Amino acid sequence: MLFAFTDEQKMIAETAQTFFRDNATSARTRLAMGGDGVDRQLWSAFCTELGLAGIALPEGHGGAGLGMVEFAIVAEAAGAQVAAIPLLGLATAARAIAAGGSEEQKAEWLPRLAGGEAIAACEGVPAMAAQGSRLTGTIEFVPHGAVADMFVFVAPGKAWIVRADAPGVSVKAQVTMDQTRPFATVTLSGAEAEALDDPAAAIAAAHSGGWICLAAEALGGAQEALDRTVAYAMERVQFGRQIGSFQAYKHRLADVMVEIEQARSAVYWAACAVDENSDEAQLALHAAKSFAADTFFMAAGNMIQLHGGIGFTWEHDAHLFFKRARSIQTMLGGGNFHREQVAAMVLGEAA
Repeated sequence: MLFAFTDEQKMIAETAQTFFRDNATSARTRLAMGGDGVDRQLWSAFCTELGLAGIALPEGHGGAGLGMVEFAIVAEAAGAQVAAIPLLGLATAARAIAAGGSEEQKAEWLPRLAGGEAIAACEGVPAMAAQGSRLTGTIEFVPHGAVADMFVFVAPGKAWIVRADAPGVSVKAQVTMDQTRPFATVTLSGAEAEALDDPAAAIAAAHSGGWICLAAEALGGAQEALDRTVAYAMERVQFGRQIGSFQAYKHRLADVMVEIEQARSAVYWAACAVDENSDEAQLALHAAKSFAADTFFMAAGNMIQLHGGIGFTWEHDAHLFFKRARSIQTMLGGGNFHREQVAAMVLGEAA
């Protein structure tokens, strides 16, 4: 594996970073938080003007035909600004359909998802009562479930598409800590569902896409938290000196930087391993999700503390980063779960 971006990947990174830095402003994010959690103008521009929503989807169905490395680059840029967009649905539901859906399902949904005409949400369920093509059950903590036009639900060995407006589908928004990615409870009462042709491939794609998306967002958020804290350290003066000149302050920043560089390697190792169908892909995915999420949480916590009194006010953007970091830690498996998977793969029965 070559851990260096190509010229095309560097261009994608620069384009995505500029787009989110200029458009995913704090004011717009907070406005979205007061609504349904989605900056609709930002999402529309991301999908249509920037054209990066389908970056990892097949060319034949409205995508760019690139891989998870390129998707991770975009997710990192979005995470750096805590963008209020339903990006996770592209990484999970859309990839599940692309990997395990029928040609009809791909043709119906992928162009709409890539073009921003529809929003997708995906969630795993331990079990679902099925009677033919109808499903019954309650699924909690569905990311962006209240704004989704369609759902992909996966259970062991099974995967379905359910339309949000289908009879028997009830959605209730939940009060969540991270208002930039709100959850919802979806209740199915004999709702019509379409089974995916290859559920195993769909589940694998949803898992890998979701873990990479969250890990890359965490990486971007951690780096931005550090950058903003460094900028503050150069501006704030105490006792006639910039606070960044104090040794204890510098040590805290250095510790965060070391963790971020390790997280960066883990994230792009995982993305590259998935693209190359490496035997190490599962190990890399679990390592990236757990390490990047914990790094973001550590960086966001330090961001609050190293900003001093102003960092503890709810109005400061440090809290947007902190809440997103805490949310990412628990989504799609907590750190303990992922570390247990790594231990089992490395140590075998000794784990």
